[in-house]
Amino acid sequence: MAMSFPRSSSKVGLLPRETGSLARGLPPARPETLFVLGVNGGMSVAPDAGFPLVFGRNEPQVHVCVGVGDPHVSRRHGIITREHSRWVLNNIGRLPIRLPGSCLVLGGDRAELPLGYTPLFIVGPRQDHLLEVRVAASTAQKGEPDGHEAETRDREKWQLSPVEKLVLVCLGQRYLRHEPQPQPLTWAQVAAELSALQPTEDWSWRRAAHIVAKVRTRLSRKVSGLLEKEIPPPVGNTLNHNLITELLLTTTITRADLRLLDEESAEPAPPG
Repeated sequence: MAMSFPRSSSKVGLLPRETGSLARGLPPARPETLFVLGVNGGMSVAPDAGFPLVFGRNEPQVHVCVGVGDPHVSRRHGIITREHSRWVLNNIGRLPIRLPGSCLVLGGDRAELPLGYTPLFIVGPRQDHLLEVRVAASTAQKGEPDGHEAETRDREKWQLSPVEKLVLVCLGQRYLRHEPQPQPLTWAQVAAELSALQPTEDWSWRRAAHIVAKVRTRLSRKVSGLLEKEIPPPVGNTLNHNLITELLLTTTITRADLRLLDEESAEPAPPG
């Protein structure tokens, strides 16, 4: 049975499939409007719409589709409702839903959603499935930008040079592809992939490691867990894992950046 929509569409809108990542911002919207985006588009819901939004893999039974083709994802996997002036995620499926910071919402559990951008991952045995959620920021204070301008300020992105971004996207591509329990690539794998991508460049593992080490050092002034002295041994992949996690949470790198690893769009990297 297909899901129904309220007769009045002024408080509930559709997001087309071509909508870009919600991490990049929102169109003008009322404060605390909910935006949810899946593989085939999504929806926006005003805070006073009284509209429970259902998501899952069976498109005719949900408002936003996620996990298409994966039978481990429930047909109706979750519901987002407005309760006591907060948006609340309810997991009604079997698989857990992972929030930023490795917080898991298990089947039957619930969690409040914060203002700003929140990537939700349905944790499958072979693949994690992304559902993008964003709650429009509250009205700005006097003297601050309002509407759309205020919405983009919920978390500051880190500045990366083109070569830094290329190396970090390559290093963290398993995270961007939503592989289960992702780990950074090895330096040898990064060097080999970048050498194949840019055969005229001198991509050694030492160069890639040096570029990433410089980024970790720069960000360590404000982010903990990026220096070896802060991590008890054995360090392993912890430093790069912490760095990639920070870049994902701040949407400094997103799934759309995987295009940088496309041979057709590759350009020689500047010295780094």
